[in-house]
Order: sequence, then structure tokens, then C-alpha cells
Amino acid sequence: MKNMSVELCGVKLKSPLIAASGTFGFGREYDEFYNISAWGAISVKGLTDEPRVGNPPPRIAETASGILNSVGLQNPGVDAFIRDELPRLVATGVTVIANVAGSTVESYTEAARKLSDSPVAMIELNISCPNVRQGGAQFGASPEEAARVTSAVRGVCSRPLMVKLSPNVTDITAIARAVQDAGADAVSLINTVAGMAIDARARRPALANITGGLSGPAIKPVALRMVWQTAKCLRIPVAGMGGVMTGTDAAEFMIAGATAVMAGTANITDVMAGPRILRELEEFLDENGIEDVNELTGSLILN
Repeated sequence: MKNMSVELCGVKLKSPLIAASGTFGFGREYDEFYNISAWGAISVKGLTDEPRVGNPPPRIAETASGILNSVGLQNPGVDAFIRDELPRLVATGVTVIANVAGSTVESYTEAARKLSDSPVAMIELNISCPNVRQGGAQFGASPEEAARVTSAVRGVCSRPLMVKLSPNVTDITAIARAVQDAGADAVSLINTVAGMAIDARARRPALANITGGLSGPAIKPVALRMVWQTAKCLRIPVAGMGGVMTGTDAAEFMIAGATAVMAGTANITDVMAGPRILRELEEFLDENGIEDVNELTGSLILN
């Protein structure tokens, strides 16, 4: 029997495959097709302290080898999630990671504090959100701001803390080291790449918000490079994501240095992506005579 389990900052997962935040909702729709506990974990849709209605439509646009989204973190708020969604998720047996977003340090800490008193296994801190007190710049755009919000959340968070990094920076390793030093237990990367699409006939942006985040196979080479660079410079584990569509994709991210792998856009194109990718990863191990999936992590051969 192959070992498919991994440990991510003290949390044991039955497999390294995690459903990425924003693409899996709260699991309700997918649970109608298969038992979502098949995933190693799911990172739920981004949660804010107060409910958000999100951006106006259109807020999804298909592009070559990917999609652009500008959903705007539509969510019912942390209190409603804990009351209405979390008990059902826990009952499925799946490991739950709560993705937290905010517009101020205080909004992050309040959401994280509430979730720390809930049955979630881990908190994923999305620092790709605008800081309204710093002119709208993302918290994750500078090492100083990334460390500041990470440190503040670490102070109120009793759960393992994973920080989700933005690729829209000059040096992602500087941000990664900053959040590690500020108390992060793990990092996840990459979040979406900033982009836009234009309807040439209408001469208008394809998204109402004009720009959005690009995800899907188009960003995989960028994601692999950043995961490899980041894993080399940290003491804490890395969860890799960005264009994971197959089991071989998942293996590549682990070889680059990831302990766990998140699949996102794949869920939008294939409702059965989770079980399929896991099956394909197991087949990859069989084909290569590997008995323990952890053997893949950081095994890249450079010469």
C-alpha cells in the first residue's frame, strides 16, 4: 500500500491534494457528485469578518488556457459560515482550511480570532487584498506589510497559520521570508496573476471591474518557478498551486518543493477533478515505483 498522507504544519492530511479557495465554494455543489472527504483538505471560499456582495457582473471571463475572475470576495461573513456551513463540512469528515481576507489589519484579526474558536483545522491568510489605510496597496505587496498583518493574526490565532502569497510582486522570496519570520507556519502560492481581457468588437473590458486574476494552465510555469524559489529559502512547508489540472501537474509541484498541492480552476472545468487528479497522482507513483508520496517533495534534479 502506498502512503498518500502528508503532514502540513502539524495537520495530517490523507493526501497532499487540497481544493483551492475560491473555486470550491463551501463544498455543497461538489458533495452532490462525490464525497468531498476524498480531498486531503478543502480551503473554503475567502471569508471576511462582515458579509460581502462582491463585484458587479460580468466577473468571470474565459481566456486562452485559463480564466480571469473578479468576483470580489462575495461571502456570507465569518459568523454565518461558522453557523451555517462549518457544521455540515465537519460532518463530511473533510479537513477544513478557512481562507481569511480583509481590508484592514483589524478585520483580518477579528475574522481569524472567531475562526480560531471553531473546528477549522487551519487558517489560510489571503494577503492579496487591498489595504484601505495604505492607499489600496495589497498587504502582500511588500515584506513589511505582509509581516505586519501576519504578526497581528498570529497573535490571535490558535490554529496553524498558512499565508497565501501573491505573484504580483518583484521578489516573492522576500515576502515569503518576511511572513515566516512573522510567525507563519506555512505558505501557499501562487494566488492569481493580475490581468485583463478586452471584447474587441465592443471595445470594452470583458470584466466589469476591468482587471482580474488569471488562473488555470496558463500560469503553471510561473507558479512552478515561484514554488521552487520559495521552497529553497524557507524552513516552513509550502503548498503549491497554479494550473494544477492533472496528477502529473501535482507531482511537478511536489518535485519543485511543495509538501501539498492545491487544485482550483480544474474544479470549474471538471466537477470530478479532485478524485481524478488524486487517482492520476497514485498512478504516477505506481509508474515510477514510488511507495510514499512524500518522496516527491523537493526531489528536483538539477544536474
